[in-house]
Amino acid sequence: MGLIRSTFSFSLGTLFGVYLAQNYNLPNVQGLVNIGLLMAKQIEAAYRKSSRDRDDFDK
Repeated sequence: MGLIRSTFSFSLGTLFGVYLAQNYNLPNVQGLVNIGLLMAKQIEAAYRKSSRDRDDFDK
């Protein structure tokens, strides 16, 4: 019974999303995700240890 219920919920959510996308002016979520990933990569690069520090640690 759980598979039918989850499939029905997923289908209903998909149809509702398609309806909203066609009838309302929704923001582009993909652009926001790309900006977030770019910011995360910049933060990671700023706080990443250099490879020289890791080589010294291994010795």
